[in-house]
Amino acid sequence: MSVTKLILTQLHYRAWANAELHASLQSVSAEAPPQELHTIIRILNHAYVVDRIFEGHLQRRPHGYEAVNTKETPSAANLGQAVKDLDAWYLGYVETLTPEELDEPIDFTFTDGKPGRMTRSEMLLHVASHSAYHRGQVSRMLIAASAAPPRDGLATFLHLSGVRAAA
Repeated sequence: MSVTKLILTQLHYRAWANAELHASLQSVSAEAPPQELHTIIRILNHAYVVDRIFEGHLQRRPHGYEAVNTKETPSAANLGQAVKDLDAWYLGYVETLTPEELDEPIDFTFTDGKPGRMTRSEMLLHVASHSAYHRGQVSRMLIAASAAPPRDGLATFLHLSGVRAAA
């Protein structure tokens, strides 16, 4: 399997898992304690902001963020739509890259002012794994609030979507 195909599989999985989680949030938001829901949205907004930051790094353009979260907390619905749009951007972006571009290192500055350097493929894998970590965090909070989190494992995605690895 090529690196491009592997990254695309990870990003398709991520988009599916993000959609499942945001749909789940819509159904539990009326029942969840307001402070718990606020914390969940803050966590997911952090993941979104980091995704936007790396979107800027990948394009070698300023991202406009000074921190890894925003001062304001978006609504669950607005955040869900923004995440969906950004997931679509990442998928479209990767489809335009050559293997050489995936291996290209990019210098950037972290929000704390320290310099960073990662290849595009490392950035894309970071984006995929970072959001998975926070989806797991939110799923644990949903369980604690007696709400069922969505099933969002990679194997479940591959099974449900019919995606098969190249032989």
